[in-house]
Amino acid sequence: MDPLQSYVAENRERWLSELCDFLRIPSISTQPEHSGDVRRGADWLCHALKQVGCDRAEVIPSAGHPLVYAEKMSAPGKPTVLFYGHYDVQPPDPLNEWVSAPFEPTVRNGNLYARGSADDKGQVMLQLKAVEALQKTAGKLPVNVKFIFEGEEETGGAAIAQFVPENKELLKADAVVVCDTELFEPGLPTLCIGLRGMVYTEVEVEAASHDLHSGLYGGVAPNPLHTLAWILAELKGRDGKIDIPGLYDRVIPPSATERASWQRLPFDAQKMLHEEIGSPALEGESQLGELERMWARPTLEVHGIVGGYVAPGAKTVIPAKATAKVSLRLVPDQRPQEVFAAFEKRVAELAPKSVRVKVRLIHNADPLLLDTSHPAMATAARVLSEVWTKDTVFVRSGGSIPVVALFHEHLGIPSIMMGFGLPDDNLHAPNEKFNLSNFYRGAETIARFLAAMG
Repeated sequence: MDPLQSYVAENRERWLSELCDFLRIPSISTQPEHSGDVRRGADWLCHALKQVGCDRAEVIPSAGHPLVYAEKMSAPGKPTVLFYGHYDVQPPDPLNEWVSAPFEPTVRNGNLYARGSADDKGQVMLQLKAVEALQKTAGKLPVNVKFIFEGEEETGGAAIAQFVPENKELLKADAVVVCDTELFEPGLPTLCIGLRGMVYTEVEVEAASHDLHSGLYGGVAPNPLHTLAWILAELKGRDGKIDIPGLYDRVIPPSATERASWQRLPFDAQKMLHEEIGSPALEGESQLGELERMWARPTLEVHGIVGGYVAPGAKTVIPAKATAKVSLRLVPDQRPQEVFAAFEKRVAELAPKSVRVKVRLIHNADPLLLDTSHPAMATAARVLSEVWTKDTVFVRSGGSIPVVALFHEHLGIPSIMMGFGLPDDNLHAPNEKFNLSNFYRGAETIARFLAAMG
């Protein structure tokens, strides 16, 4: 082993212990009762950045949850690499499906199980540990580094959306490294070059001024739950096509070259169905391949419906109001504001006169497709191939990382989406995990990328 590999091997247990301390903080950004824990997570991260040698590290307050900024500008004339990640996590519900407690990290079969282990605290920590390892083995950093971490990624990222355009000089860099993605399969070095955008909405249907007795008023009073179900059903056909006029007008199909590269990926739709999804069959636009449907097509999903009586026992009530959470994923070259306007108009068209309908925009993000020919991207691909001893593959993600589009628009630098999660890490679900081998190897990869950039 060379000095870098030796350092990583010698410090594995300490690194794991520190990561477990980080994971024990229930920094759930979506729940107000955990706002103190989110702040505690920011403070912990700020201290950790100082411990790995940052000359400046601070918690930056916002109208919501705080940001954490740090830097070490000790390499004059050398490139600057900006690191991004998030320290907030999703709620752990349903708790009864966890094998071990979500905020008590547990190692099983080479994996670390805890909420936030892969998304994104484990990947934040490997960035810090890469900087630590490189300094300890080389004596100094070959590049300048900056870090910007947010505590609202799971709630839309309002604070960082305001911070980036207002702090272009502070965040100025030659490339940004985002470790919030995954390898295509175990052991296969992967760079993500495309993200779907997002329009997240809330649709509210209101009828009567108050809940009504279904025996006395059933047959004449409108039922918002029925109406909401009709509207949602009309928005998307069973063939997977979304019925919103104009929605597909801006969709740019993947090129023949990109489609051909996807054909060479080790992808097995049936394996994904049985090992990752677990439903009886797949759905969607069957004339298109599964990867294209997940990466390069817009989607519409219903996330939850609330209304009426749902407690144990019976209550014969016609609810006055019903609400649904609905999102649309966007692809290049769709525009969030245009899509939201078209969605809002279509919902209004589908609503009968017997109800009042409101559509609220919760948050949105632009889709993005990156240039693989950029020197920083080429360097990342080469380093990944060297460390993982396989050719690097380029993929898109069906998910959304809103801040990547912000970096692209306001800083004009490429985002190197070099994540080390795995497809079966159960992000946002019970029993989230992070492969420990990927954690240590990821830190080594990031360290070698910094050396190559220098």
